Amino acid sequence: MTEPQEHFIELAGTRLHYFTGGQGTPLVVLHSVEGNLGWRSHLEQLAQHYTVYAPTLPGFGRSERPLWLESFADLTRYTLWLVEALGLHKTALLGHGIGGWLAAEMAVVSPQLVERLILVDAAGVRPHQGEITDIFLHGHDASRRMAFFAPDKAPAYEEFFSGRKLPLEEREINVKNQETAIRYCWKPYMHDPVLPFLLPRVQAPTLIVWGKEDQIVPLECGSLYQQGLKNSRLAVIEQCGHYPQFEKTDEFIRLVREQ
Repeated sequence: MTEPQEHFIELAGTRLHYFTGGQGTPLVVLHSVEGNLGWRSHLEQLAQHYTVYAPTLPGFGRSERPLWLESFADLTRYTLWLVEALGLHKTALLGHGIGGWLAAEMAVVSPQLVERLILVDAAGVRPHQGEITDIFLHGHDASRRMAFFAPDKAPAYEEFFSGRKLPLEEREINVKNQETAIRYCWKPYMHDPVLPFLLPRVQAPTLIVWGKEDQIVPLECGSLYQQGLKNSRLAVIEQCGHYPQFEKTDEFIRLVREQ
């Protein structure tokens, strides 16, 4: 087992929390609206092949948010600064949900930084048919259940999202995470209207992973990313919802390793 280390880094006058572990070429893993869930099985397996950096984005969990950081564009610039502060001059980026959106925005702004790009059920582009589900309207418990193809068979759902009674500290973090997600993603909701026009700037090899039954971010969004990113391929996982890294961990790891 690869033992991760927890760190805090001072950036823009605030403290940002992150995990790191493993060995090999660097891989920065960017979480989604649920925040940083810790050093889970998929990170442990990735760390057998890469040096994994898993930051807690500003305003989530134990990471502070600078007062000026108000928008997704601000978040993109801040995270690029973070990667530089970590001493990573070229790295692979792996992002899930809004973390995938963030990875795509980073690649557009600084394509020279990105060795490889891995987008997992990523927000950021608006589907032509339907919409990205309004998770704030559905509420925490309902939206998390929608996010799994078979929540009753997914140990991660029971561990993280089952509606069990949480300690006060965890409840406070969940509230903080939701407030932060709303700040970054509300208007326009979960997408950047300009991003599709900028994606052709990215030349890095890109893997797009999608759960076929994702009820949060439609599979069409994966196809739109594939259309915009010319050096990309789309891998669709059957009987899987919004969290391939939890529902289909082995297949997810295999796809990342084979890229």
